Amino acid sequence: MKQDIKYEEALAQLETIVHKMEAGSYDIDELAQQLKHAQQLIKLCKDKLTKTEAEIQKINTEET
Repeated sequence: MKQDIKYEEALAQLETIVHKMEAGSYDIDELAQQLKHAQQLIKLCKDKLTKTEAEIQKINTEET
């Protein structure tokens, strides 16, 4: 998975995976693969949120 994916795109991919899982669209082999992909997307989203939060705190600290 490429690391330069935008947060919104990663979130959209996660939503698609969840909807397909709920609909039973994946066979057992696809399910395992999609779960692994979903884990990678979740990590990427968490990392981006953590980085953004740190940047915001730094900006707020510099302003005071």
